[in-house]
Amino acid sequence: MSFYLLPLATPLPLLVAAAVAFPGSGRCPKRAGMAEAAALASFLIAVSGLALLVTCGPGTSGVVGVAGIGLSCLLDTVSVTMLLLVSFIGWLVLRYARTYLDGETRQGAFTGWLCLALAAVLFLVQAGNLVQLAAAWIGMSVALRRLLLFYPERLAARRAERKKRLFSRIGATALIVGAGLMAWAYGTTDILTINSTARTTGGSASTAAAAGLLAFAALLKSAQFPTHGWLTEVMEAPTPVSALLHAGIVNAGGFLLVRFADLMLTAPGVLAAVAMIGGFTALFGALVMLTQPAVKTSLAWSTVAQMGFMMLECGLALFPLALLHIVVHSFYKAHAFLASGGAVEQVAAIRRSGPVAVPDGAAVGRAFVLALLIYAAIEAAFGLAFGFGHKSPQSLALGAILIFGVAYLLAQGPADAAPRILTRKTASYAIAAAIGYFTLQTAAEWLTRGTLPATPPPGRLEWTLMALASLSFGAVAIAQALLPLWSGHPAATGLRVHLANGFYLNAVLERKLGGWSARASS
Repeated sequence: MSFYLLPLATPLPLLVAAAVAFPGSGRCPKRAGMAEAAALASFLIAVSGLALLVTCGPGTSGVVGVAGIGLSCLLDTVSVTMLLLVSFIGWLVLRYARTYLDGETRQGAFTGWLCLALAAVLFLVQAGNLVQLAAAWIGMSVALRRLLLFYPERLAARRAERKKRLFSRIGATALIVGAGLMAWAYGTTDILTINSTARTTGGSASTAAAAGLLAFAALLKSAQFPTHGWLTEVMEAPTPVSALLHAGIVNAGGFLLVRFADLMLTAPGVLAAVAMIGGFTALFGALVMLTQPAVKTSLAWSTVAQMGFMMLECGLALFPLALLHIVVHSFYKAHAFLASGGAVEQVAAIRRSGPVAVPDGAAVGRAFVLALLIYAAIEAAFGLAFGFGHKSPQSLALGAILIFGVAYLLAQGPADAAPRILTRKTASYAIAAAIGYFTLQTAAEWLTRGTLPATPPPGRLEWTLMALASLSFGAVAIAQALLPLWSGHPAATGLRVHLANGFYLNAVLERKLGGWSARASS
């Protein structure tokens, strides 16, 4: 229907702002202000898309183009959620960049490429056909490359961009080939038709290969192990770029799997591989994050861990939770990067105020027992309210993993040197975090019902993966809580050094790609 074309206007104000900003490649504060206004206009158009979804229901527009090649909009809960998220965060980032880049001699070019990157993401998340999806995917990578090289004279920026460009090209090739296989297998490029057909007819060898290629592209885009190194090295770009990358573009891998959830369910082996790689990346990133001395580098490793956890959710077929994770992580990481300067001051103030309470083994044990009791009480309350069969075993396992994180937070409260007010605050915050998570989880499942497929019953492989994930995340949570107690041990000191360097995997990859010479990075 023609009115479903309305969301396609969301990127248009940003494209106009980019066209205006590029000619003034020097300082152009007025054009930066225009870009901020354009981002706000895009957000308002996204809000109108939400109103259209509520009044008319989900649907897809016709293709504005020739022979199935052109622009179309798939309007449903997933696309509207992503449109609202990307446009709102884009407005915040451009608003921040307007002041942050004030006085920069290339402010116009930066503003233009930032607008183009946001426009590409907006075209991606509402794509109704495979051609638009692939074109927006490539356009997003091109714009991001220009932003990462905003200071081309910085050698570290060129090294990181070189690795990013390699993985982006491999991922884009996988996506294009996978899209071609889907178009051949289903006889259409319409994404809604592909998903509905996959839901009713199941899979075949060609669709399984397509699912594998989509998963491969998603893993590369989300910086999964062992291709994670570029994401932790792109700190040479301006802070607005870091916020946009970590809060938006890196989530494209998770969005791709959510968008083709019905197709992915026809390839359980592919989902199992995604779960294993994502789970290991999450554990690896969480451990390395604790050893980083710089705030932005620690946030980058946190993104690696969060993307791994999102892949684990997709691998366990918890697609509504993966969509929720994209939203929550985007808001958190955008705020974290844009407020990173203030975070440094806060940490310095805490260190000046006196020694920090360190939990011992008994405190950690009490925290884990309390966290498990909280988990049992919340699950019982939700079971009484919604029925004890409304949760899949996969979601219960993810809830248990979350509780391990809550236990890590709780452990700071029962520490021997902690004042009572700290104990009360950590307990109340932990309970609020757990209740908030399970409430949002239930809301996400309800809002996406009919759009995203239900989680199928787990088989033997899925049960094994859930058990391994629960045990592994529990062990890591205990190690994180007890890490300060081991800081003086020689073995712990050596391990900390190796962890801080990510076990040198990125250095090995750098050497394979040509080393650290300026010529290789040019």
